[in-house]
Amino acid sequence: MSKRSSIGSWAFTIGPYADHPIDFDTVCTKLKDLGFHGLELGAFPPHPTPGNPNGPNDTWAGAMPERTQRAELKAQMAERGLGFSGIAANLWGEKLINTDDQSKYIAEFKTSSDFAKDVGIAGIRIDTVQPPTIHREVPYDVALHRVVDTWQTCCDIAADNGQTVTWEFEPGFAFNKPSDVVRIHDAVNKPNFGILYDTCHGQMVGVIGARQEDGKEVFENQIEFIHLLNGRINHIHLIDSDTKCHKDANGEDETSAHPPFGLGILDFDAIVPELVKAARLPHDWWTVDLCFWPDAWTATASCKTVLDDLIRKYGN
Repeated sequence: MSKRSSIGSWAFTIGPYADHPIDFDTVCTKLKDLGFHGLELGAFPPHPTPGNPNGPNDTWAGAMPERTQRAELKAQMAERGLGFSGIAANLWGEKLINTDDQSKYIAEFKTSSDFAKDVGIAGIRIDTVQPPTIHREVPYDVALHRVVDTWQTCCDIAADNGQTVTWEFEPGFAFNKPSDVVRIHDAVNKPNFGILYDTCHGQMVGVIGARQEDGKEVFENQIEFIHLLNGRINHIHLIDSDTKCHKDANGEDETSAHPPFGLGILDFDAIVPELVKAARLPHDWWTVDLCFWPDAWTATASCKTVLDDLIRKYGN
């Protein structure tokens, strides 16, 4: 069976689109018109989210604290003929590494997991939340222990809801060296836990070594990095890389830039076949990620064309 195509909806709500997000219905209509099979939900306003962050009286666009609202969303997606390839849980407001108490992070994860179950989403994307500079404040072994213990608990929560958990490593978050990725994956050691391999992050983490603390750890090419992760990858994002980072508000490197296909240097005919062999996907989705690209809305159509070609060649 051929892979199904999706795109991360966060590209249209955060970063360059934060001040003028594209509403969820408009996104769904365009994706359907372009022939996408679904989307990966970025649970950030104004798109659907589990609930109001500051209580029932808070006004939060897209908030769906009630099961009736979630059932309606699930029905609407089915009526559109669109599915969810996963959800990016909104955990960025929580602390994970620089605290002994991860209960708030875990509670928010459970909220997202329950929401995902209600709307029919089978996979939850997470990251280490805090920047790599946190390694200057927290000893490595302490930070590692906190992440592993917390994620083991989160994996158990997700398993109870019939879900997988996928960690998206990035240059902009802690534990951004290839050996870190393997070490944390193997330490969590849960059957529903795996690595999200984003081809842009793969370049920036595995080849460029962007924002790595205390010396760089890199490979000659992504193929070597993918081989290191053999059997550990449970989700895939496909997008190009120009070997640069997106800049934050202060003009400093933040995380990978995610340029559309053709605006970077990646050889997908070399990368994708190796990625197919190394991955152990529990689903049939391949997802485009245009996070932080300033013209993501316009670039979506051309990215769909390239994704269709990659699916045709390698996705069966």
